[in-house]
Amino acid sequence: MQKLTLGLSDLGMRLTSSQVEQFETYYRELVEWNGRMNLTSITDYGEVQIKHFLDSLTVTLALTEEEMSKTHLSIIDIGTGAGFPGLPLKIFLSQPRLVLLDSTAKKAAFLRHVVEKLKLVNVEIVTGRAEEAAHSPRYREQFDLVVSRAVAELSALVELALPFCRIGGTFVAQKKGKISPEVDRAGRAIDVLGGRLEQVKQIALPGMSDERYLIVVKKVGPTPDKYPRRSGIPQRRAIQEESQRESSPGELRKQS
Repeated sequence: MQKLTLGLSDLGMRLTSSQVEQFETYYRELVEWNGRMNLTSITDYGEVQIKHFLDSLTVTLALTEEEMSKTHLSIIDIGTGAGFPGLPLKIFLSQPRLVLLDSTAKKAAFLRHVVEKLKLVNVEIVTGRAEEAAHSPRYREQFDLVVSRAVAELSALVELALPFCRIGGTFVAQKKGKISPEVDRAGRAIDVLGGRLEQVKQIALPGMSDERYLIVVKKVGPTPDKYPRRSGIPQRRAIQEESQRESSPGELRKQS
């Protein structure tokens, strides 16, 4: 795990020997299970260290010292897939309650296996969709930190993620590429859902030339009960578009 440890050193962080061994085990299980199911297209030892493990841990750069040291920090990872960024964060921070949410049962089976193999405690694997889980009292507005590396448009992603975040908590989305237009389009949704855009932080990974960002949203007010909307709707129709649709009938009546 030399590339991971060196990359973390550049960020002012370090791993214990037991954490290094946990990441080694995670890598071995990831590659073995990837032969049976499509978990990731990245399997090279060095690339996994940088593109999966180190990239996941850059989320900590968006956290305050208070959040990092919080004994009872609670984290949910939306659309976690093979466990990124949630599991690397659990290995590194040790203490948090972690919920890994994914809609694919096969991936959930892999996650349960890895959690058991790594002897991690206080980790819950949930198979289901965020649109449904976010309406459960068990998960709604229960988390200090909501994270996602999902590829959904940010305006849809905040609708799926912010309902899980407690007031005062933080949502961190990991994004790549030219993200300014996407952030602008998500502005209305962030406001409606009780969030406030805190920062857009550019991240540099060793040997990676692509643009990577952490989109950090603070939860400052409650999310209206109707959000998130039914499965698939957030991806098809942004909250901004919905607001325009709702205002149209009134405008028509005014004209008539």
